[in-house]
Amino acid sequence: MIDAISFKFQTGTQWVHLPEKYGNWRGVYNRLRMWALDGTWQRVFTTLMAQADADEDLAWAVSVDSTIVRAHQHAAGARKKGPRPANRPTTPSVGPGAD
Repeated sequence: MIDAISFKFQTGTQWVHLPEKYGNWRGVYNRLRMWALDGTWQRVFTTLMAQADADEDLAWAVSVDSTIVRAHQHAAGARKKGPRPANRPTTPSVGPGAD
């Protein structure tokens, strides 16, 4: 079960594309959700961090992958400086052929 969950998050694949060797993807997904809701994952990570800290084997590293940072679609045409200038008032023409 842990290997199946790990595979899913390491590869970024969809649940339905989980290899058959891990069993039914719905079962894996449901187990992951149950463990998240009942606090199992929180207890596991807390225990692992406490053990690593006791062994002085806890080192923090932060990594940001810029390929996943995206601007909103409307950001492409946003003005950079100040408000947009007001539209100039238009005056209607007299019509074609008027001199």
